[in-house]
Amino acid sequence: MRLIRFVFAATLAVAAASAPAAAATITAATSVKVVKPVSLAKLQDMDFGTLTFAGFTGTRTISLSRAGALTCDADIVCSGAPKQARFNVQGTNNNTVLFTYTGGTLSNGTDSIPFTANGPASMAVTNSGAPGTDFDVGGSLSISSTLVGGTYSGTMTVTAEYQ
Repeated sequence: MRLIRFVFAATLAVAAASAPAAAATITAATSVKVVKPVSLAKLQDMDFGTLTFAGFTGTRTISLSRAGALTCDADIVCSGAPKQARFNVQGTNNNTVLFTYTGGTLSNGTDSIPFTANGPASMAVTNSGAPGTDFDVGGSLSISSTLVGGTYSGTMTVTAEYQ
């Protein structure tokens, strides 16, 4: 009986010695911000109107402001109904959208006119989804005295992404 008590006491001692220490526990707050993707819609194409020129050499610049005002350099007569491009951006309220613009050239199939777009660099989104915010884009053309008459057209690309 004494031997059984000794074995039982030894078993309890070994069990007590191998028991794990008390574990520490802590919590951390976890969150996520979900935003609607940025979307763009074209509301209006850009049109520089009609340009008439003669008697100059070199290059002249024609500028169309974001407000739709056309400025012609000397030796060029501007007419018609110019209009700036107009777009609508939608996204998630209280986020900032960054814009990039790619111009390029306007072409009549043979000749080309260098084109540079001019729009806002960024914009704060003031509501989520519709109606979004409209913004205008102007640009400039570099007119060479050697251009032939005709209709010149091209495209610009507008890219929007969250800051």
